[in-house]
Amino acid sequence: MARIGAATETVGTRDALARARLRASLVPDLLVEARRVVNTVISGWHGRRRRGIGENFWQFRPYVEGEAVSRIDWRRSARDDNQTYIRDREWEAAHTVWLWADPSPSMLYKSVGASVSKESRALVLVLALAELLSRGGERIAWPGLTDPFGARNGAERLSSHLAHATALPERPDLRAVRRFSDVVIASDFLDPPEETMAWLDVLARHGARAHLIEVADPAEETFPYSGRTEFRDPETGERLTAGRAETVAEDYRSLYLARRAELQAWCRRLGWSYTVNHTDRLASEALVRVHLSMGEPSLIGMHA
Repeated sequence: MARIGAATETVGTRDALARARLRASLVPDLLVEARRVVNTVISGWHGRRRRGIGENFWQFRPYVEGEAVSRIDWRRSARDDNQTYIRDREWEAAHTVWLWADPSPSMLYKSVGASVSKESRALVLVLALAELLSRGGERIAWPGLTDPFGARNGAERLSSHLAHATALPERPDLRAVRRFSDVVIASDFLDPPEETMAWLDVLARHGARAHLIEVADPAEETFPYSGRTEFRDPETGERLTAGRAETVAEDYRSLYLARRAELQAWCRRLGWSYTVNHTDRLASEALVRVHLSMGEPSLIGMHA
């Protein structure tokens, strides 16, 4: 499926240097917005909620033969004549979370019904996650831009790298991602699903978990155009003029949603999460879903 945008509403440019300058000018404000989003949702959140080594209690669960007897909670077990219980602790060991926001020209699209461009929303989500994860002691990284690092000011450090990057690959090499890592990818995912799957297949083969955030402009989903309308592909510059745009609306919407459904089903089979965040909705909605998905032992495809 081609990336499409109304010519009067698309800001895409093929000049990488100009895009880098634009991104650098936006990053400070986006970091402020990311921290604001984090502060609105962080109250009451506790850790990653995964079973593992640590000091904080997580849950009681039935003892399974072969587990260390030292892990049995005898006080809790004494309250049940028929069951012996293990005291699970919450996972506290830091691991690496790779974060990436799609820098391709189609992400600059912003319709009149959206509050921000897709690129701005994707960067806010990634920086918000960087802030949240860094506060929790996790290591973060951006493929092709930074090596994994741990720091309380991780979001600030990541935004500095982004502001000074002269060019970002539209599809970074993900072979450096190792087993047990999490990878968060914010994109519009408008490429053909088979191309996206082929690119991300390396993560499945390496045993990493991915969390896909589809950033969608409301106009891309609803196709509100009618009458004579010119569309331009921001990736190639190709133009298409529709004499009566409303006549193709139903077919367009069917193809658009079928692409999403195919990616969601693929992620579900792999145990990955898939979240949709519309640019006329709050960024915090996606932030909560993705953060919760990262703490689940078995992931279920999610969408808004």
